[in-house]
Amino acid sequence: MQNFMTHIVSITILLFLLITFLQSGIDKIVDWKGNRSWLKEHFAASFMGKIVPLLLGIILVLEIFTALCCITGIYALIYSGYTFYAILSMFLACVTLLMLLFGQRVAKDYQGALTITCYFIVAVFGLYVIS
Repeated sequence: MQNFMTHIVSITILLFLLITFLQSGIDKIVDWKGNRSWLKEHFAASFMGKIVPLLLGIILVLEIFTALCCITGIYALIYSGYTFYAILSMFLACVTLLMLLFGQRVAKDYQGALTITCYFIVAVFGLYVIS
């Protein structure tokens, strides 16, 4: 219980990131075709249009890996106070969100970029808190 209380802010942020990335990853798996189709149209006018399936696969792997690291990070914080996996998951979340932000900026979807920025602020704050 002491570790839980000591790391309550980090655990809460990890839960937020876990929900965010796990849901997004599962959505990509369940509706791969729909996501691919929407993204091909979204990036049609950019240099990314022709490599959407590759980029979607990379983002999917990063999102699922980040979610798994969040689960491990929560467990490690609660049971041992070990911070490595929490730091790793928050850093991976930042990297993934930066990749998504780059895509939104390339597609000139500034409202989408703004939304990603909100998630990025939470991830960076988590990284600051845990380290």
